[in-house]
Amino acid sequence: METRERLELKEEFEHSDIFLVENKPIIIIKASDNYIPIEEFKKLFARATDLIREHNIQKVIFDKRRLQVFHQPSMEWYYVHWKEALLKEGLKTHRKLLPDDKVFQKSVELGKAKIMEKYPGIRLDEMDIQYFDTLQDAVDK
Repeated sequence: METRERLELKEEFEHSDIFLVENKPIIIIKASDNYIPIEEFKKLFARATDLIREHNIQKVIFDKRRLQVFHQPSMEWYYVHWKEALLKEGLKTHRKLLPDDKVFQKSVELGKAKIMEKYPGIRLDEMDIQYFDTLQDAVDK
């Protein structure tokens, strides 16, 4: 991956991988294929949760640049259940890398708006969510 940081591969799934950044409280969840089935998606983030707790992670980087398929039910579960649960534990910092695909990016924007409308109590305003073009920028900022 394009970073000067040393990464430790913690878990490989069929369509995704999880890395820890050496000597930093950062986890990287990386899509390694164009689609992550929702069953794997949930297992991936359950494993990430274990690592976040085990290593006192303060920042989650989700590298979605390989994705080509936007899946609203996965995004909804991710925001409504996973992020909310971790926010209760104090994890607020999320960094995202999106594919260089305007349709995908727009789908994410519209999907997020749909979630906010459907779940008005969701506390996204309490999270520090930022989007970056490079992994190094996501690690640094």
